[in-house]
Amino acid sequence: MQQLENKLVEEKNHSDKFRDQDATASSRKHDHIELAFQSQISTNNLDQRFYYEPALAAHPDSNSLKSFEFLGKTFKAPLWVSSMTGGTELANTINHNLARVGKEFGFGMGLGSCRSLLTSDEYLKDFDVRHTLGDDLPLYANLGIAQIEQVQQSNQVYLIKDLLDKLKADGLIIHINPLQEWLQPEGDRFKNPPIDTIQRLIDSFPDTKFIVKEVGQGMGYESLKTLLQLPLEAIDFAANGGTNFAKLELLRSDPIKQAIYAKLANVGHSAEEMVQMTNRIVEELGNKLNCTQVIISGGIKDFLDGYYLINKLSLSSVYGQASALLKHARGTYEELHQFVESQIKGLELAEAFLKVK
Repeated sequence: MQQLENKLVEEKNHSDKFRDQDATASSRKHDHIELAFQSQISTNNLDQRFYYEPALAAHPDSNSLKSFEFLGKTFKAPLWVSSMTGGTELANTINHNLARVGKEFGFGMGLGSCRSLLTSDEYLKDFDVRHTLGDDLPLYANLGIAQIEQVQQSNQVYLIKDLLDKLKADGLIIHINPLQEWLQPEGDRFKNPPIDTIQRLIDSFPDTKFIVKEVGQGMGYESLKTLLQLPLEAIDFAANGGTNFAKLELLRSDPIKQAIYAKLANVGHSAEEMVQMTNRIVEELGNKLNCTQVIISGGIKDFLDGYYLINKLSLSSVYGQASALLKHARGTYEELHQFVESQIKGLELAEAFLKVK
């Protein structure tokens, strides 16, 4: 009799425990009824880039992304802080917040234009983030092709080496921006093709790591093909779809210039198109391929865009975000942390349940 009573008590406890675990069942079912008609997604709105495979994996644990080598250092997540800003009131907060979040989640960063630091240390504190980021992740300085051409012509290329030393940077990002410079009211004019300027810089500093990028319009097939044959550390797409600095500068110019050149700012290439072009170039070049790493940036809105593109590209890659990170980096670190953490969790879910078509 006692054994029967004990068994009944055990079953009751088990039943109570089960009910406790589903304490929200009633309210949840009510929500389902109320929200059912708002939760329908038409076939036309389905994301056609992925196969959804719900049966093949458990929910991922935190920190389930695999570490990998990129730019000579170990990344914990395939993200990159695309070049931002410096020399403005908020630059110090932005750059240090971005370096801090890069260190916490394990990815590197490129600084905004470091032009002001070539001849002055007035804004050095805005860019001086090596201690915040740490030595185990890549940090790259950034100069425009116009500034590099100018220091070459004035025999002051040593200023570039000094810049990298004072920032303790791993290398230099070179941004090629002919349309931005042309449309900018204060813009510079290139006297030489950028590819020649880049080659001379490589010859001057053969042991220095260089990344080449555009500034929001991307690059076409022949430019990519030429750059991929140089001993660059990486190419950063900076494709159309994000902040377009040619259009930004056009908006700063006079109305007549805006009317004349408005359509010119619409020229460019998307990140997806550049992935496709790069894959074709890799096959075409064969053993002539010299640069084997890519930062996919420009119009990357979220982790799904990034996950899709890095899996479509045949070269080792990470994806960069500029405006999305900038939006959250201007405030508290907690806000930025929450945003990046959500992107990491999204990548973990994508790795578990989504296969790229």
